Amino acid sequence: MLICVRTTLNLPDALVEQAKATAAREGRTLTSLLEEGLRAVLQDRASSGPVTLPAYGSGTGAVLVDLDDRDALAATLDDA
Repeated sequence: MLICVRTTLNLPDALVEQAKATAAREGRTLTSLLEEGLRAVLQDRASSGPVTLPAYGSGTGAVLVDLDDRDALAATLDDA
């Protein structure tokens, strides 16, 4: 039995338009293109090991990014 989850994503308009055009050119759905891309990123990240967030001092474990700030956290992870 196939179980799918519906969700809402906030993506830049230009990115969505580019993805739609690519999907149309390839004769596939936007969903299948996004699914393939997400799987590729997750597989790549899983094979590269865990991400270490920058911290103050040695051994203090104090994180340098506000974990409640979604954009700051995403930017930090993108730079890792």
